[in-house]
Amino acid sequence: MATVTAARRGKVAVITLDRPARHNAMNAEMWAALDAALDVIEADLPRALVVTGAGEKAFCAGFDVRPDNPMVADLLTSVQTGEEGPVAALLHRIRGTVDRLAALPVPVIAALGGLTYGGGAELACRCDLRVADPAVEIRFSEVRLGLMPDWGGGPALARLLGPSRAADLILTARRVHAEEALSLGLVNRVSAPGAALEEAVALGEQIAANGPRAVRAALTVLRQSPDLPMADALALELRVATMLIAGGECMHGISAFMARAEPEFPDIG
Repeated sequence: MATVTAARRGKVAVITLDRPARHNAMNAEMWAALDAALDVIEADLPRALVVTGAGEKAFCAGFDVRPDNPMVADLLTSVQTGEEGPVAALLHRIRGTVDRLAALPVPVIAALGGLTYGGGAELACRCDLRVADPAVEIRFSEVRLGLMPDWGGGPALARLLGPSRAADLILTARRVHAEEALSLGLVNRVSAPGAALEEAVALGEQIAANGPRAVRAALTVLRQSPDLPMADALALELRVATMLIAGGECMHGISAFMARAEPEFPDIG
């Protein structure tokens, strides 16, 4: 079985990478299925999205380098001929899907269980938040294969941890377990055993209870600020906050606060 599913849990959606026999490694079929799942998500945006892997053994083992993955032929063509075109096309195809996931205008939460290797570790870093099972094993393993991160994980990890700590993890390809991942800031939370998905969904529900326009606005600033000089980041925050307040969503929250009630924010149409 090799597929990717998208399902709703109220205001939170869950995308599941479902190929447990190969530790949810991504082949051509899986990439096509992930694009289809993103079509479903984009057509009816949730307030938060959780990405997880099927089974108990892995979140995602990255790119499937076995010969039965048709995409491997593009790698071999470039290796055999020295031409960059085929592998460039392959990487653009992969990055297009990962970038699409990371660009969704809602918080994206990775629920990490078991092996989170190579591109799987990169995919986790491209998400906004990460909840890890105590048994998680994160490894940027690409250099062990004579490769390097190419799903956007290098820049994402450097922004997340800083260049020096990112270099430690990427250049050594060493394994990182839950306690160290939490101390580094590589993950946000460590769940109870076997509960990473449920706790990630609960985190999504906590986010979903807040103003959806406010969450999207704050997320825009948080994602863009690291690429901007401080003055530009402050100006961005001011512009976005002005548009948010003028949009009126805050009246639902303020009214509920004054009435000592839980706010009920309308969905974004």
